[in-house]
Amino acid sequence: MKYLMLLAIDENVVVDPAEMDPRAWDEEMTRRGVVTVKERLTQVADSTTVKVREGEVLIADGPFAETKEQIGGFCLLECADLDEAIEVAAQHPVARFGTMELRPLYYQ
Repeated sequence: MKYLMLLAIDENVVVDPAEMDPRAWDEEMTRRGVVTVKERLTQVADSTTVKVREGEVLIADGPFAETKEQIGGFCLLECADLDEAIEVAAQHPVARFGTMELRPLYYQ
């Protein structure tokens, strides 16, 4: 199964860069063939929200959700099942101070 793993963090939390270094995790998950795509996102202040309401395009600076934690990156995982995806997410360094959200890809 394929899962989108969203990494959510509070940009105001101060973390030692060594604590969030994903290189060891990246190497291990690449070796296992679990991670197929991974990207880090720029700061939430760089985001733009786009909506269309009654035919009008509405644009706003900033994220869609006004919460402390915002999406900071994502990985596309290919795992045998949800249990493996949870194990993979729990090993990521950001899981110690942020939140990992796993979403199965939708197939019809």
